[in-house]
Amino acid sequence: MKHHTMGLTIVLLLLTLVAVSSVAKLPAPSPEAKAKADEATAKTTWTTNVANYQLCKSMDKVAAAYFAEAKAAGKPASAPAATPACTDPGPFAYVAPSEAKPPLEASGAHSPPKTAAEPPSTNKPDAQVNPKK
Repeated sequence: MKHHTMGLTIVLLLLTLVAVSSVAKLPAPSPEAKAKADEATAKTTWTTNVANYQLCKSMDKVAAAYFAEAKAAGKPASAPAATPACTDPGPFAYVAPSEAKPPLEASGAHSPPKTAAEPPSTNKPDAQVNPKK
């Protein structure tokens, strides 16, 4: 029994080491790869919206058929619940984000003309720093 648990412990330890090493930091994706991933995300979102639109249209069709059958049979049917209208997502159109300029604050427009060479305050008395004129 001890031999079995020790072997299991070693196997779990090795699996843990493999899992940890596989989570190593990967390099940042290239701009092309990032753009392709962004487009794939947009396409997936659009596909989901199309599926939701198709589902909404089919639910409307089934509800309309139910109420028509109930009315034809003379059965009382409750009023349909108010639901939002189905919105068609339209054709897929991906527009890549343009190279946006940084905001004015980030562009350095308010930065001082040069970098300070020494701290703004000193240990010298004010009389030495600003002598009388």
